[in-house]
Amino acid sequence: MTLLDSLRRFDAYPKIDKEFSIRTVGGATLTFISGTIIIVLIYSELIAYLTPVVTDELFVDSTRGQKLKINLDFYIPRISCDYVSLDAQDATGEQHLHIEHTIYKRRMDLKGNPIEEAKKEDISAPKPRLEKKEEEVKKCGSCYGAEKNSTHCCETCQDVIDAYREKQWNPNLDDFEQCQNEVLLGKKSLESKAFSEGCQIYGSMQVNRVGGSFHIAPGKSFSISHIHVHDVQPFSSSRFNTSHRINTLSFGEEFGYGQTRPLDFTEETAHEGAIMFQYYIKIVPTEFVPLNGPTLHTNQFSVTKHQKSVSVMTGESGMPGIFVNYELSPLMVRFTEKRNSFSHFATNLCAIIGGIFTVAGIIDSLLFTSIHALKRKIELGKFS
Repeated sequence: MTLLDSLRRFDAYPKIDKEFSIRTVGGATLTFISGTIIIVLIYSELIAYLTPVVTDELFVDSTRGQKLKINLDFYIPRISCDYVSLDAQDATGEQHLHIEHTIYKRRMDLKGNPIEEAKKEDISAPKPRLEKKEEEVKKCGSCYGAEKNSTHCCETCQDVIDAYREKQWNPNLDDFEQCQNEVLLGKKSLESKAFSEGCQIYGSMQVNRVGGSFHIAPGKSFSISHIHVHDVQPFSSSRFNTSHRINTLSFGEEFGYGQTRPLDFTEETAHEGAIMFQYYIKIVPTEFVPLNGPTLHTNQFSVTKHQKSVSVMTGESGMPGIFVNYELSPLMVRFTEKRNSFSHFATNLCAIIGGIFTVAGIIDSLLFTSIHALKRKIELGKFS
């Protein structure tokens, strides 16, 4: 019994007989309030425990061999699809040839309604020439030195232009009889088609994961001595209105997290002809590591916009169009999903229950003592 008596001294929870305990309405009210608070806090803590926590870290990007996916949707309301082209280049100035892409063009009227179904665009790919059968060839037009062989004929203006592009020569339409005839006969119809429609260019393309650029500009593009040029003839470049709307522009996979799209739904208006719109983009590679499933790769980016007039009167170099230049940051952001530990959850539960009961007990004790002392003074007639 002596040992048991010694152990009783360490009891931190002394008991009081029920006949000595006093139950009050204030204590019951405080118990109900504190119990409600405990239930609400436990529920919120359970939700927080079951919801993964996302942590972020910044480190040097050491990944290699990945492709950069560019997702775009541009709408040019004042240039026909036949007179606008999309080209992509890397940081060295070399054109991206035979890249994987799903870029489409859709003809639109001036009110923004589709005219026909979208057609896939051939990026930087020369258009095939249809060889006519020998019996169908009635005359052989001159190619002005750009013939492939002695039987190669250029009957139309487009045939001459294609032959010059294959030789990487700069065609001058004024020197070609075929072009002179076509311009005289159909310049009005060409002008009507070029400026009476709009064009939507949308889709995605996979390029090398290095800095580069892409642009949407009027005229058919080709290279002459490693120089990228656009043929806007028979029109002057100042005739093209490069006003546009960017419905969306993003880099990498789209999964709704860790992405920034500052250019979505951006509208730019050219108040004069021959306006060059430039977007300088800084891309930050981003990884998202979920609790379950493979790691997802995307990119965040910031952008700086600039525009200038490139008409002859201003003396500025360049050509009208929409030019997007991007470069990749050497740093990478990684977002990682993590679940809180059970020990952390249990500790918070104990803190909630014990803390609220302790605070409620202190408040109840203060209220009971104050009310009891007030009653004693009233009974003794000392309350004034």
